[in-house]
Amino acid sequence: MADTSASRREARALDPRPLGPINWIGLWTLYQKEVWRFFKVGTQTVAAPVVTTLLFLAVFVLAMGRGGAMIGEVPFMEFLAPGLVMMAITQNAFANTSSSLMIGKVQGNIVDVLMPPLGPGELMLAWAGGGVTRGLVVGLATALAMWVVVPFQVPHPGFALFYAVAGSLMLALLGVLGGLWAVKFDHLSAMTNFVITPLAFLSGTFYSVERLPEAWRFVAHFNPFFYMIDGFRYGFIGHADGDLPTGIAVLIAINLGLWLLVDGLVRRGYRLKA
Repeated sequence: MADTSASRREARALDPRPLGPINWIGLWTLYQKEVWRFFKVGTQTVAAPVVTTLLFLAVFVLAMGRGGAMIGEVPFMEFLAPGLVMMAITQNAFANTSSSLMIGKVQGNIVDVLMPPLGPGELMLAWAGGGVTRGLVVGLATALAMWVVVPFQVPHPGFALFYAVAGSLMLALLGVLGGLWAVKFDHLSAMTNFVITPLAFLSGTFYSVERLPEAWRFVAHFNPFFYMIDGFRYGFIGHADGDLPTGIAVLIAINLGLWLLVDGLVRRGYRLKA
């Protein structure tokens, strides 16, 4: 009788743990790892972007805003601040996911993420969730620091929150894509310098696209960064240069397309061990 009970206990111990359709424990654990990874070096990942963004604000205000410059009916400082906050959000969302994957591949510990019972969707949710969290944390810290200098209001918080989340998710997914594609850190630097930064700087962060010549204004509307910065700014100043429903549709479509693309690459194991 004792032998039978012992055999049953041993058999139960060897049975695989039922995880259900989603491994919530594994997903939450990997997400926590991604979040604590950047909190451990908060001076570099949170404080440094805040200081850099405040320097951008100081330089542009001194150069263009000292005489009470206006963009439409909005003071230049109030127009500039939301764009700078959104730029900080997106850059840090991209940096978190791309660096996490790249470091894992270079150091060879990516296998620690691939071996647990986590599906491609769960891996992507955890990676992207970590990137979105870092983007929002940096954005909130930057906005609070700027509020001391530029006491802006948020008349449309729902729009501000949607565009902050949608924009950080887009850049987090681009970061996963970059981390999969890159074989060395030079590749990530090239993607940042030749894709992310130009699109951010030419999106209306520092100026209104309504001031551009007609041809360049038309080109600007093909830049997805324009829609997320323009919509985010609308949440703060109540004015948008573009069409808000179009911006929402563009961001949803791009995020869906990126999700499907990255999901397919992760399922194939594309360069995950390169």
